[in-house]
Amino acid sequence: QVQLVESGGGLVQAGGSLRLSCAASGRTFSPYVMGWFRQAPGKEREFVSAIRWGGGSTYYAASVKGRFTISRDGAKNTVYLQMNSLKPEDTAVYYCGSSLLNEYVTPNRYDYWGQGTQVTVSS
Repeated sequence: QVQLVESGGGLVQAGGSLRLSCAASGRTFSPYVMGWFRQAPGKEREFVSAIRWGGGSTYYAASVKGRFTISRDGAKNTVYLQMNSLKPEDTAVYYCGSSLLNEYVTPNRYDYWGQGTQVTVSS
């Protein structure tokens, strides 16, 4: 079993920055991909960014590319999402997930999820 715990969300003004963290625990933690998704009220969960745990390749949704940066610390089993130049439309609950598959965009391909952390960007 794998547990994921997100932190770092909060309220920020447009143009500001936040860094989200997702700490993983569990003896079986060995993902292929770690991803960040977000879900705004009334909307479906959408892909934000992902990183291959072994090789470090990164992937981004077009809406965040150039503003967000995903990274990982293998020693701490933690994945980060640095979010810069935040916009009101970035407001959502952000979730991290882990997947054993070589596929990172679709939420139902992920095996474990954290509880989510709220990000609110005011205009």
